[in-house]
Amino acid sequence: MSTTTPTNVKTTAPADSSSARPSAGRPRTRRRGENSLGGTLASHGILIVASLVALFPIAWLLFLSLGPDKDDYLHPGRIFGKMTLANYSHVLQETQFFDWLVSTLVVSLGTTVLGVLIAATTGYAVSRMRFPGYRKFMWVLLVTQMFPVAVLMVPMYEILSELRLIDSYLGLILVYCSTAVPYCAWLLKGYFDTIPFEIDEAGRVDGLSPFGTFARLILPLAKPGLAVAAFYSFITAFGEVAFASTFMLSDTKYTFAVGLQSFVSEHDAQRNLMAATAVLVAIPVSAFFYLVQRNLVTGLTAGGTKG
Repeated sequence: MSTTTPTNVKTTAPADSSSARPSAGRPRTRRRGENSLGGTLASHGILIVASLVALFPIAWLLFLSLGPDKDDYLHPGRIFGKMTLANYSHVLQETQFFDWLVSTLVVSLGTTVLGVLIAATTGYAVSRMRFPGYRKFMWVLLVTQMFPVAVLMVPMYEILSELRLIDSYLGLILVYCSTAVPYCAWLLKGYFDTIPFEIDEAGRVDGLSPFGTFARLILPLAKPGLAVAAFYSFITAFGEVAFASTFMLSDTKYTFAVGLQSFVSEHDAQRNLMAATAVLVAIPVSAFFYLVQRNLVTGLTAGGTKG
C-alpha cells in the first residue's frame, strides 16, 4: 500500500488582526479643534451682531433720556457734555406718572388673571371633553382675531356704554380679555394635549371631581403654558393704546401707553420726557418677565408638539 506524503505547503503566520482589518469599519473621529475655529468665529460673530441689534434701541432710548432739551434727539452728539437725570425727576414729580402706574398695573394684572383663568378652562374643556361643536368653537375664537381694532371700536363702545363701564377699569379689562383669551385658549389647548389623559383618569379614581382634577393635577403640570399665556395677556394690556385712549376718559385713569401721548401736542413734542418715561415704563415689564422667564421658553415650545 503506497502512501503519499503531503507536499510541503508554505504557511504564513496570521497577521496581526489590528493591522489586517481595514480601518474603514471604524468610525472616524474628528480631531479636537479640527475645522471648528471658523464655525466658532462665525457663530460668535452672528450672536454679537444679533445682540447689538436687539440692545441698540434700548441703549439709544436710555441715551436720549439723559438729554435735557427736547430737541437733543436731532443732535445726539451734544448730549455727552450735558447728561442729566432732570428728565426723570420731572416725570416722577411733575406728571401723573404714579396714577398711570396704578392704572396700568390694575388693568394689566386684572387682564392677566381673568384672561388666563378663562383661557385655561376653555383650553382644558376643548382638550378633554367632546361636546357638540367643540372644533367649530375653537375656530370661532380664531375668527375673532381677524377683525381690526377700528371695526371693533364702535360696537365695543356701545356695549360698554349700555353696561355703564365706560371710564372704568373693569370695562377695559373685559375689552383686553376679548383680545387675549382667544389666542391663549389655543395656546393652552395645545399644551393640555401634551399632558397624558391617564392623569385625569387617576384623579377620577381618587375621587376628584373634574374641576378638582383640573385644579390639583393639571394646572401644576401646565405652569410653562400658563406662564406664556400670562405674559402675553400682560403685554397685551400693558402696551395697548387705541382702546385705552377711547374708553378711559379721566386723565388719572390713563395707562402708560396713553400717558405718553400727553408729551406730544399739535405744535410741540417733548421727546426727552417721553424717553425718560419709556425707560421707567420698561421696569414693570422687565420685572414681570423675570418672574415668568423660567417657564417661558418651555411653554412656547411644548404646546406645538401635539396637535
